[in-house]
Amino acid sequence: MEICVAPSRKRSGMGISMKYKVVVFGVKDSSENIVTFIQEQICPVDLVITISPEVTKKNQVSGYKGLSILTEKYGIPVHEADSYFLTDEKTQNFMRENEFHIGSSMGWQRLMPRSVLDCFQYGVYGFHGNSGYLPFGRGRSPLNWSIILGDTRFNLNLFRYDEKADSPNVFATEMFSITPHDDIRTAQYKNMICSKNLIRRLLKAYEEGNIVIRTDSRDFDSWYEKRTAADGKIDFHARTREIYNLIRGVAAPFPGAFAMCGENEVRVWEAHPFDEMIDFSAYAPGEVIDVFDDKPVVRTVDGSLLIDRYECVVPLSTGDVLQ
Repeated sequence: MEICVAPSRKRSGMGISMKYKVVVFGVKDSSENIVTFIQEQICPVDLVITISPEVTKKNQVSGYKGLSILTEKYGIPVHEADSYFLTDEKTQNFMRENEFHIGSSMGWQRLMPRSVLDCFQYGVYGFHGNSGYLPFGRGRSPLNWSIILGDTRFNLNLFRYDEKADSPNVFATEMFSITPHDDIRTAQYKNMICSKNLIRRLLKAYEEGNIVIRTDSRDFDSWYEKRTAADGKIDFHARTREIYNLIRGVAAPFPGAFAMCGENEVRVWEAHPFDEMIDFSAYAPGEVIDVFDDKPVVRTVDGSLLIDRYECVVPLSTGDVLQ
């Protein structure tokens, strides 16, 4: 089913002090990146909505970056909300007192209330990706999960917000491959390329008055659970490919995968499958078989893993056991 998005009726009974046509919501480096792209390559950004630094003390905001620099760089006004859910009185008044056309979010990790969404004549749009089609793969950390689960493609959806999480109100979708050599950093870079393509398409449709939303779902509903740093614990009784996918799925800028060697934590940043045919049955899963060019070779349940880069207070040696 397709819906053509038309502007809602103008609010009455109150004065409108400012008109903001293109608005971006964000709290991260990626938010600054998308604002810079729009401003320099598409059209002026009229407003950025973010959260005040004080809000980060009450909410866990991964990778937070203040965006006031955009005022200095481009003269773009920045509204700092006192609530990540945009329910604070200052923000609610600001939304009521002004007029807004179209919004997009990048790096915004909370739902938006109807009182904010209804202020935008053409809607607010956000990004969410998965290996299928919304509502498949709603929830947290979809790109990390896709790498960890061994998916080979990622569908990035630009969808129109409603009160629900990652609803299948899809404007457009772009796809990229997740190769065996990708880690979370290269996948994030591909994701940003697709994000820029989608934003360009959205703002072109906005200028032409031809935003069309697809509401039909081509997949079943499912959820990615929230991930924490503790989820990076390596189980060397898992298959080599599963361990490899975990390591590359939680690599920097995320906390990384880890194991314990005695009382010492071993933080593993890069590794790759070493060999599946050599007989290493004399070694236990997690045991360091040898050290090659300062890189430990570790037994797994179905082969071995070469750890290319790791951190530990004591260098790993032959015979050490990772648990």
